[in-house]
Amino acid sequence: MTMRYANLDNVSNNKSFKDMRKWQKERRSKVKDLSVNIEQSPVKKVKELFENRSRTSYTWVGHSTFLLQLNGMNILTDPVWAKRMGFQKRLTEPGISLADLPEIDLVVISHGHYDHLDFPTLKKLKGNPHYFVPVGLKSLFTRKGYQNVTEMSWWESTEYGGITVHFVPAQHWTRRTLRDMNTSHWGGWIFQTTEETFYFVGDTGYFSGFQQIADRFTIDTVFMPIGAYEPEWFMAASHISPEDSVKAFIELKAKYFVPMHYGAYRLADDTGPEALERLYCEWEKRQLPEEQLKVLLLGETVMKSE
Repeated sequence: MTMRYANLDNVSNNKSFKDMRKWQKERRSKVKDLSVNIEQSPVKKVKELFENRSRTSYTWVGHSTFLLQLNGMNILTDPVWAKRMGFQKRLTEPGISLADLPEIDLVVISHGHYDHLDFPTLKKLKGNPHYFVPVGLKSLFTRKGYQNVTEMSWWESTEYGGITVHFVPAQHWTRRTLRDMNTSHWGGWIFQTTEETFYFVGDTGYFSGFQQIADRFTIDTVFMPIGAYEPEWFMAASHISPEDSVKAFIELKAKYFVPMHYGAYRLADDTGPEALERLYCEWEKRQLPEEQLKVLLLGETVMKSE
């Protein structure tokens, strides 16, 4: 029997055909300006990223893709350089080209949706990366010819290159074909060294798991999704709103909030600038310190001082 995975608290993401029709009808009534989007960073630290093997850094490539340099390792989260997502053309160019990447040591995949798992991108990565994937996805990687793959379930952890890698829950779903819905899991990844901890949330709605994660980890920097939330009656179970992302950040007691999952693809009815505006408004409403919010331009790098 095929294994099917589920969310915490048995939260379902199933939508009816009627729900889909209602959303499509709403979408036709909305006028959105898609010409205004996220800007490219005027400074790209390509040479520094190539040479760096000692300083912690993170660079936003776009959508949910980050290059994280930690403990001398080059890590990619959900690498997607695809120019299209289905019928939708990518709205913003990746912040760094594939050719400008250093050799990659480790790749994490949050789940199997095409905007988070793009095999044409993986084929072009430099180096011989080790892949960490949710339980249920390893067989697909094996069929594609990938051998260095570790499959993990929620709350499992392993050591790699001096980093403890943890797979933690998220509230989402997945599908790549008509018949494989939820046959692999979904989640976030935590990278922990003796000095700092990064939490890549992946794709998620707001859920009780944030508090459970906060109870187990002391988070320094969280890469948090803020986009693809509209209409909220349809998306809330799967995609967190900017307001709820701030609520989750507060629950996590993290030091820094780095927003992601906005501006690259039109997966829902909101736009990248709308998501950012709502994030800034909620941040100000809750009177959170400005220095804790790290909004990056595409290709922008934050590098820790030596």
